[in-house]
Formats: sequence, structure tokens, C-alpha cells
Amino acid sequence: MQEDYSKLVEEVQKKNDMLAKALEEAERVNMTKTAFLSNMSHEIRTPMNAIIGLYNIALRNPDLPDDTREILDKIGGSAKHLLSLINDILDMSRIDSGRVTIKQEDFSFGDMLEQVNTMIESQCQDRGLVFECRLKGQMDDYYVGDDMKLKQVTINILGNAVKFTEAPGRVLFLAEEVGREGDTVKVRFTMKDTGIGMDADYIPKIFEPFSQENEGQSNKYGSTGLGMAITKNIVDMMKGTIEVESEKGVGTTFMVTVPLGISSKSKEKDKASESDTPTAASELDLANLKTIIIDDDETACEQGELVLKKVGISADYCMSGAEALEKMDRARKDGAPYQLMLVDWKMPGMDGIEVTRNLREKYGDDSTTVILTTYNWDEIMEEALKAGVDAFLAKPLFAKSIKKDLSDILKTRARMKKKPGEKVSLSGRRVLLAEDVEINALIMTQILNMKEIEADVAENGKEACELFEKHPAGYYDVILMDQRMPVMDGFEATKAIRSMTRPDAATIPIVALTANAFDEDVKQSLDAGMNAHLTKPVEPEALFKTIKEMIQSKGSL
Repeated sequence: MQEDYSKLVEEVQKKNDMLAKALEEAERVNMTKTAFLSNMSHEIRTPMNAIIGLYNIALRNPDLPDDTREILDKIGGSAKHLLSLINDILDMSRIDSGRVTIKQEDFSFGDMLEQVNTMIESQCQDRGLVFECRLKGQMDDYYVGDDMKLKQVTINILGNAVKFTEAPGRVLFLAEEVGREGDTVKVRFTMKDTGIGMDADYIPKIFEPFSQENEGQSNKYGSTGLGMAITKNIVDMMKGTIEVESEKGVGTTFMVTVPLGISSKSKEKDKASESDTPTAASELDLANLKTIIIDDDETACEQGELVLKKVGISADYCMSGAEALEKMDRARKDGAPYQLMLVDWKMPGMDGIEVTRNLREKYGDDSTTVILTTYNWDEIMEEALKAGVDAFLAKPLFAKSIKKDLSDILKTRARMKKKPGEKVSLSGRRVLLAEDVEINALIMTQILNMKEIEADVAENGKEACELFEKHPAGYYDVILMDQRMPVMDGFEATKAIRSMTRPDAATIPIVALTANAFDEDVKQSLDAGMNAHLTKPVEPEALFKTIKEMIQSKGSL
């Protein structure tokens, strides 16, 4: 009996050893696969950066013949489609290898929505579509979950909605809480479009890799056929659900429901709000600030009214520019003019800029502070400021930041009129560019020249350190740092710069500009002391936006 038991133990041990070796081999294969994909990504992205960079530069030529411009547009579209395919293949590979993890961290729900809205609203504008983002009911300012994965899911679906919808069409993005239990809340995202729709028999296949309803659809709409498969996998990993309703020629609706944690930050903020007295709402006594909200969407008006009420501000609202001007006129005649106006940019009949222009022309630069609410104001900022807009707030409004934002705007109204204008121009700024590939350095220099940004080029990390050290403190506004370079790579160069004793060594913004696209690459950049991570190929507007943000955060503007 003892002998049989010993043999059994020996066999179990052998099997355990075999399993351990198999697991070790599987992990080794996964690591090899990941290293291969990382290298492949870098090697493909490097020439892609040159193609897309040269395409962007060539299109800036005003004397370009129409037939040449059409050819370049096709080259650019094909290059971007190839880049999307590379990104999706890498994502699928990481999911298959089990290297994708779902974080459980506090995140700002408002900030997440703002980032999604900025991207999607811009895409809708380019295609002549109407974009709406709404909150249904009350939402917390903070939740616990993985906001990066949530953004990926919503952007994938909304991006498809934009892609498969022709003008004049609409894309709707709705967020709401649909249930709470203990420390968990279910949040549902509804994404609806008026696009081409799908046949009922195709809907079950939509989440299969490389699935396309019609032949040639990929060429027409630039679809890789992997986005929905990736989206479904991420939602499953978040223990959520995804539902689809669609009708051919009518449109499609996606409903994603995910469990999120209730953040202690929201609980603390609620307690703080409850303890605030009207006179303590802010130094400027926001509670007694006569306020009007103007938006053609009643849901947006009600949500704005709810948010302002949460921070102690009672607001009226109306749903057209003409009605607002009449209401404001009556208030002035009654001797109680509105002191604050939150007006939506896009409204039928009279938009927010026209309302502001009418107000300023009629009453001059008086005591009414005008804030324009929209998803993205970059393209209209100059026109809005000339019309008399004082500041901008991203829709939808959130209680998390509204009190501080309003206090800052009201305290510094005169200065705020100039500050946004200064952000528009990057002319005369100096950038140190560390890039070892000559063609990429040339392209990046020409792109920076579009905004009259001066660039000094270093061929490796060691030369970048020497150039930085050679010039006086504050000479460079930003450093754009490639990661893979000979002599000294970007990580070593960043650490070397951060360790210098000169006053700007710790504050100079350093942006990773690299073909390395994995999450661990981003983490490695930040761990080395970099402030941001841009993946090649970089769109010019994304580059300029990052440079502006870096300079602003440094306090140079």
C-alpha cells in the first residue's frame, strides 16, 4: 500500500513538473511574441511616419494641382487605414496572449467624456454630422474602473457610427446609471446613429474578427474588421454586456453596460457640498449669481441646471437664442440683469456666438459674463472671443470642476479674454528634437515650421543632453524625444536631463515621440521622467495640441 502511494505521489510530482515546464514555455513564447510584435510595430511605424508626415506636408502646398491633391488624399487614406490595421492586430494579439488587464482606479468621468467628445465631435464636423452627448439623470463625478479601456470601447463604437453615417445625419452618445448595489454601480453607454444600418441576420456576426457585411465595405469606409471584436473582448473583460439593434437604411444602436466602483472621491465631494452654506459657496458668492443657460436641447438644459444647483447656483434656462435675448432684455428692464450666461455654441436659428455678438452690440462690455459651452472650441475660439465670449466650458457640465472653473473665470475675466488668444499661437517657440532617422527629423522639422516653431535636431540622446546643457535655462520650451536611438536612447537621455542641477531640468516638458505603441512603452516613458507619450505617426494637430498643453502646464503662457 505504501509503495502504491509513493508511486502515485511520484506520478503527481512528475505531472506537476511537466505542467510547470509547459507554463514556463508558454510564458517564454508569449514574451517572445510580445517582443516580436513590439519590434514589428516599431519597424512598420517608422516608414509609416515618413509617409503620413510627407502627405501632411505636401497637402499644405496651396499651388498643388487638383489631380495631385486627389492622389495624395488617396495615399493618405490608405496609409491611415494600414496604420489602423496594425493597431488593431496588435490589440487582438495582446488580448489573445492575456496581456491586457483591467485597472481598478479612481477616474474623472467628466474628463473621460470630454476626451471622447472632443475627438468624435471633430470627426462629425468633418463629415457634416450632428453630434450630441447627453447625461440621463445624475452621474457621479468619479468612478472606479479603467477609463482608458472605456474610452477605447466608446471611441471604437462612436468612430464606426461616424464612419457609416452620411450627411446630414446624427450621432448620439448617452450615459446613465441603471442600477446600484453596494459599492458597485452599473453605467450604460448608448451610442446611436442614423447611418446605413445592418441586416438582422448579420448582427450576430458583427463581433467576429475581420467580419464585413458587404464585400468592398472595407475599401469604402476604411474599416479593418477588427474594431468590434476588440471592443467585445474588452467589454467581456470588464464583466459588462454589449447589445446591438440595427435596421438597414435607418441606423444602429449599441448599448454597453459595465459595472464600475463607487469612488470615495465622489462620496467626499458630496459631503463637502452638503456642508457648504450659500455664503460659503465661493468667495464670489456664486449662490446669488443670476444665471441663465441657453441650449436647444432640453435635456442639456436640465442637466446643466442640476449641476449648477449642486454647487449652490440657481439658474433659469431657455431653448433658443432669440428667447434668451428677450428674457435678458426683460431682466434688465426689471433692474435685475443676468450676470452669467452659459450658452451652447451650436443652436438652430441663432448660435451661441451670434447670441453673444447681439448681446455685446446692444449693451456693450457690461457685467454679464458669457461662457460658451461646446465639445471642442479650437476652431471657433478666435471668432468667439471677437464676438465677446469670455471663456469656454466642455459639455456636458460636471459638478466636479464647475465651482472652481466659474470662480476662476469670474475672478480673472479681463485676463481670460487675452489668455485663450495667446494659446492659439506657437510662433517663436523653441523645440529640441531628438531623432536619429534623418527623414523623420526633416519631416518633423517641417511640420513644426507650420506653426513657426523653431527646432534644433539632435541625432541621439547624448547629443540632445549636450544641446540642452549648452543653452541657457528656459531656452527650450519642449523636448521631443525618440526612444530608440544609438549612443544613448531616449530613456537614458531623459534621466540624464532630469538629474542636471540647472533650474529648468526638472520642469522642461519632455514628450516621447516614438513608434513604440504598447501600454508598457507608455509606462516606461513616464517612469523615465517624460511628461507625455505620442506614438508615430503623429498627426500635426495632435502634436501641436500636446505642445500647447505641455507649455501651459509649465506655466509659460
